[in-house]
Amino acid sequence: MRTREVFERNKAVVVAERSARKDPFSDKDVRELLKKVTTVVIAKGKKSNRLAAKKVKLADLKGPTGNYRAPIVHRGKTLVVGFSPETLDEIL
Repeated sequence: MRTREVFERNKAVVVAERSARKDPFSDKDVRELLKKVTTVVIAKGKKSNRLAAKKVKLADLKGPTGNYRAPIVHRGKTLVVGFSPETLDEIL
């Protein structure tokens, strides 16, 4: 399953989309996002971990390559980093 399929199934509207390959997030971009949210959900495979935004370190949001996990979904006061269909269904 792909991210787009999860969005379509939940009838979610994408306000802004950004390519992780062509225009990856910088540390500055992610710090700005973290200021706007209270909760961060980090998805790694079938597991997800919910943390207070103030306790999240940038390294927590990066994958094994050193890049930020994709997708990064900002909805309200929640930021989801990484792909998990179940987590996205819950957030959307």
